[in-house]
Amino acid sequence: MNDSKIINDPVFGFIKIPRGLLYNIVKHPLMQRLTRIKQLGLASVVYPAAQHTRFQHSLGAFHLMSEAILSLQQKGNFIFDSEAEAVEAAILMHDIGHGPLSHVLENTLINGISHEEISLLMMEQINEEMNGELNLAMKIFKDEYPKQFLHQLISSQLDMDRLDYLRRDSFFTGVTEGNIGSARIIKMLDVVDDKLVVDSKGIYSIENYLTSRRLMYWSVYLHKTAVAFEKVLINLLTRAKYLAQQGKEIFAPPQLHFFLYNHIEAKDFTLGSDALKNYELLDDNDLWSSIKVWAQSDDKILSMLASDMINRNIFKVEIHEHPINDETLSEIRHKLAKKADISYEDTKFLFSVSKIQKDMYDVNDDQISILYKDGTIKDITDASDLLNVSLLSKKIRKYYLCYQRI
Repeated sequence: MNDSKIINDPVFGFIKIPRGLLYNIVKHPLMQRLTRIKQLGLASVVYPAAQHTRFQHSLGAFHLMSEAILSLQQKGNFIFDSEAEAVEAAILMHDIGHGPLSHVLENTLINGISHEEISLLMMEQINEEMNGELNLAMKIFKDEYPKQFLHQLISSQLDMDRLDYLRRDSFFTGVTEGNIGSARIIKMLDVVDDKLVVDSKGIYSIENYLTSRRLMYWSVYLHKTAVAFEKVLINLLTRAKYLAQQGKEIFAPPQLHFFLYNHIEAKDFTLGSDALKNYELLDDNDLWSSIKVWAQSDDKILSMLASDMINRNIFKVEIHEHPINDETLSEIRHKLAKKADISYEDTKFLFSVSKIQKDMYDVNDDQISILYKDGTIKDITDASDLLNVSLLSKKIRKYYLCYQRI
């Protein structure tokens, strides 16, 4: 009998999934839900080929994790089979609680709870169904297990999640500058005093990884058109929710209807709650189906924003170096009110202001340690002659002003 399933992945080739716990997780309905959620949300508005799913990303991160475990074991780091399986299970499920279309639901239809917290609730649910088979995986995931380096493989500056999504997103967007040497980085990993370190021979791969990451953020994840398209969607959902609260009947599949017509906060999400059950049924399709219907709505603002989404009429974007003053905003809102023939109050649905910042490496957050032949360990900021602290931790702030084109 075959002891593993093989999946062909365009980025890494064949990925082996052992039968048993790991295969059961892959088959689980909550995991399969990720096949209906795109990894890059609305970025395909800029990069049309970015159609890959969160499910593909989870499999890729799992594959890199199994490579990393093997490489660490070959270097004499003792990892039990049960620990290896647990850390692989944890990385498979790290994104399981992700909502549809990127992060648009957080703070629009759901308040005060992040997708990471929802991931944990879903893991607990699967763990109950599997009679506690995920106890160890969840301990490692929550960083409550003595071997801390196992948690670092799931969540740190050099975790398998990042190594996969940078490679994968670079592949599917065609932004080749984002392509990182994940295989080499994994081969260079080691453990000293229960912390992940990188062999000094891998320093150039790390420099490349950090610069690629910054590049991917500004050219893909925070691309001004993708940001503006996301703002259209956030305003659209906010308008739909506003109308629902006014008692207007808004079309939506039952699981989306639940979030439009109820005020949902963190406390409403407990294991087995209605909020969690409905959330688990949501995927990209619910939003797109609703958006198509809303485009025909008799509510002018709802139909305008929904049509924007369908016909790729994206908010106009201005990027400023400094906060945008109230005078400028007021002027834009008056113009919008006049041209769209709506009240000044309602123009709040037709514009958006946000501050976006991203640094390449935060020394205080979590370090990348470089190990030398003589056993000394330096932080990448001291070890690199190409990237120094001030360059690496320079915070880039941009102020985005987005508004309806009329």
